[in-house]
Amino acid sequence: MTYQGLIHKYGHLLNLPSHSRTVSLLEGDTPLIKADNLSRHLGGDFELYIKYEGLNPTGSFKDRGMTAAVGEALGRGAKTVICASTGNTAASAAAYAARAGMKSIVLIPQGKVAAGKLAGSVAYGAQVIQIDGSFDDALTMVVEITNKHPIALVNSINPYRVEGQKTAAFEICDVLESAPDWLCLPVGNAGNITSYWAGFKQYDEIKSTGLPQVLGVQAAGAAPLVVGHSVDNPETVATAIRIGKPARGEQALQAAEESNGQIIAAADMQILEMQKMLATLEGIWVEPASAAGLAGLAQEIANGKLTMKGKRIVAVCTGHGLKDPDIITKDMPKPKIVPPQLDALEEIILG
Repeated sequence: MTYQGLIHKYGHLLNLPSHSRTVSLLEGDTPLIKADNLSRHLGGDFELYIKYEGLNPTGSFKDRGMTAAVGEALGRGAKTVICASTGNTAASAAAYAARAGMKSIVLIPQGKVAAGKLAGSVAYGAQVIQIDGSFDDALTMVVEITNKHPIALVNSINPYRVEGQKTAAFEICDVLESAPDWLCLPVGNAGNITSYWAGFKQYDEIKSTGLPQVLGVQAAGAAPLVVGHSVDNPETVATAIRIGKPARGEQALQAAEESNGQIIAAADMQILEMQKMLATLEGIWVEPASAAGLAGLAQEIANGKLTMKGKRIVAVCTGHGLKDPDIITKDMPKPKIVPPQLDALEEIILG
């Protein structure tokens, strides 16, 4: 049977209003890739899988929630959608709005969005506005304007975003035929960890799949859920999770507590090291923020805080490496130039 998108496959399990329309780019159905090389590097005594969300239509997991949020907005007659974004939400909102024939407006913090993400927003036709402030300032502004004008807010505080993003948990259980023992994932605005936990709980009620323990990982320079208070000036190379006041912070903490898991922080250096390791060991290139969950897992294993022997672990990688290539390209050595002669090539390759 031809795949027709998340709403077609899982819509009967989602709490969407009857007026919702289907606006799809055939999102979801992303691969669960067994990562034996990385598992061996980290200890080798557990099964590790990568849920590679970077293969969604706009290159990130945001498409799962956006198909639901934009479909609901279109169904109730909205003509315009708006979001605050560090990049991925902006690109996704713009693409799904274009698909629906709607206008999109995105607010981004000045100088804090990766070029690959900003380019996507522009390519899909969004009106992009930079504000002289943080993501949290931008989110406050879009909430205020949608309270005053008939513009649809499609950030993760929109409940239909959570409904759409639950489907990733459904897919994991469908492939593994149960929930994993642990789920590791990055935490920024905390919509995704909230969604996964809701999805696993719902599937367990329906299919008795069990529940994972959840390891949420923030970047050390943007870790309000770890330090216990908002961070006014969050800083991290992991731009997708550079958020100092998560909109769904309480739900994230609840997910960690209910699952007997935890939320921790990983340093930028650990995140970048894991990004490189995942690419060179497994051939999976993700944006820096996407490597945060695995970086936290590696940190906890190395410190002896988590024993994973015999466990089955799923790490969620939320965005493709092409979303934020600057981290790689800025330090990339220039390729060597050789004349078009075999002996010159042999000298370079064989030494």
